Amino acid sequence: MDVCEVDRMRAALVRTPTLRGRVFTDAEQAYCDRRNDPAERYAVRWAAKEAVLKALGQGVGACRWTEIEVVRAVTGAPSVVLHGGARTLALEQGVSRWLLTMTHTRRVAEAIAVAL
Repeated sequence: MDVCEVDRMRAALVRTPTLRGRVFTDAEQAYCDRRNDPAERYAVRWAAKEAVLKALGQGVGACRWTEIEVVRAVTGAPSVVLHGGARTLALEQGVSRWLLTMTHTRRVAEAIAVAL
């Protein structure tokens, strides 16, 4: 589980314009940037990526942020797709499936990731 303050993410996006490309995939950026308040969507995806790292028993720096990607099904249900080093970490631990839930308000974003 992880929580991210939306205002903190908003400030980080303004202060560090390169943050988007370092942390979020092109598809994640496209999804977030077409919303009324992109900071809410970025914050919840940040929380999801941190929750995935925690579920793997890892910390920041164990893989590149963009190797953990939040995707949405046609129904809108979120899920996780791992690439590169993140995928290798999961496979080494026998993780073959993920459950992900995310929620946000104007103030806070929260995500819970379960590695199966």
